[in-house]
Amino acid sequence: MRDRRTAMQRFRQGAISAVGSVKIKLLICSCIAFSVFALVSRTADSMRWSRRTDTLDIYPVSRRGYNIVINTWKRNDLLKQSVSHYASCSGLDSIHIVWSEPDPPSESFIKFLHHVVHSNSRDGQKIVLKFDINKEDSLNNRFKEIKDLKTDAVFSIDDDIIFPCSSVEFAFNVWQSAPDTMVGFVPRMHWIDQSKGNTGSYVYAGWWSVWWTGTYSMVLSKAAFFHKKYFSLYTNEMPASIREFTTKNRNCEDIAMSFLVANVTGSPPIWVKGKIFEIGSTGISSLGGHTEKRSQCVNRFAMEYGRMPLVSTSMKAVDSRSSWFW
Repeated sequence: MRDRRTAMQRFRQGAISAVGSVKIKLLICSCIAFSVFALVSRTADSMRWSRRTDTLDIYPVSRRGYNIVINTWKRNDLLKQSVSHYASCSGLDSIHIVWSEPDPPSESFIKFLHHVVHSNSRDGQKIVLKFDINKEDSLNNRFKEIKDLKTDAVFSIDDDIIFPCSSVEFAFNVWQSAPDTMVGFVPRMHWIDQSKGNTGSYVYAGWWSVWWTGTYSMVLSKAAFFHKKYFSLYTNEMPASIREFTTKNRNCEDIAMSFLVANVTGSPPIWVKGKIFEIGSTGISSLGGHTEKRSQCVNRFAMEYGRMPLVSTSMKAVDSRSSWFW
């Protein structure tokens, strides 16, 4: 009887042990199955993401390049340097020179620049070079609509500033991630005028304010990417009184473009860190009363819009491949 009871207990223990072993095995199998399922799902998602990324390749080539629009004024030597340099940058589709001088460019000068572009372009690029001739001398000319642009991206640049091609290409990549906004190298800020209280009056702040606070609300069009649609919006949709103000005061067309883009997007611009090489003499920013005049522009444009559309931010895009400190 005792042997029977002992055998029975051993049988129960064995059965319990077997059931426990089966449970453990089932649990392990379930975990493995779940892991495999998750891995497959994640791989599938990754493949779908890759396919979405690869759809960039089905866009026409024109969607993936950019145009350079150079604003110049009686500085042919600087223009030669600028065109010669940027013609060597990859991804460039065309160079448009905004010409507002009384006399048109000479045939010999045009021929020389075409030769420079052809000589310096890389990898068989066929870069288009065009002069956009304007009869009127106005700062608004740099934002006139250009009908024959084949690419969406515009890099607006002054003739006396040069950026390494690597910086331009990085900024272009940043712009592609946010094509409705402005992406540029020269940040500026606006602040509420504390001397007048919170009355909707503003002051324009230059580079040292940005450097000290790390905050900005504009990137100047002397070195910035934006979508070509803003040419049409600036010329045809923006209040004409703003264009008239910039023409009369010979200042602030860059602030006007910042207002326009911010009003459309409701978002801040993107400041890209890059080396700036100034190859010309100082411009109007070195003249006395420059900050005060720019502050007048900010307040005038805010009044025209009926509000302050500029949005401040502290974000900065940095190419980590070439920077020790981000």
